Amino acid sequence: MESHGMPAQELSDEELERLGTYTHATRTWVLLHGTAEQFRHHTERMLELEQEYIRRHPKRTWQGVGDDALGSAGLDEASQLRLALNGVVRQLEALLSSPVPETGAGVAAPTGGDRRADLLRRFAAAPGGRLHKLEAHQAAREVGLTAAELAGLYKTDPPLLMAEGEMRLVTEAGIGLVQQA
Repeated sequence: MESHGMPAQELSDEELERLGTYTHATRTWVLLHGTAEQFRHHTERMLELEQEYIRRHPKRTWQGVGDDALGSAGLDEASQLRLALNGVVRQLEALLSSPVPETGAGVAAPTGGDRRADLLRRFAAAPGGRLHKLEAHQAAREVGLTAAELAGLYKTDPPLLMAEGEMRLVTEAGIGLVQQA
């Protein structure tokens, strides 16, 4: 497993806890905004830190308490490690079997046409002309718009997109642009 940073086994207890906490705190951001490679690396590092924490402090987690969810109570250490490893393998296999669309530099911008219009067409095709803000960002990446270009669609006069809570919707001006393209 490729890892960035010091191997978990070499961390002090304080460092292990701090990095584990930080890794969990950043999980959602990496899932929603990171590249496929960043997500894979984050998952590997998080699992490495978790396994080391459990190895050092089994009684601090549900895994070290009596009849746990894995049914490992009373098993010898090798059997418990085998169960933990099987869990890690299942998680990694799930990651590998679910293709994550590439984002960032690995995605080529669509050729031809207006990328803004391509995005606005996606909004127009969505129910009520609305997309969740995370879907809107993903759609923008897929058509080759940068975050700054997407933000510009809210700032034009008149605006082509507008925010309504967690949802983003196409405006009349945005629909007009789609019809012109």
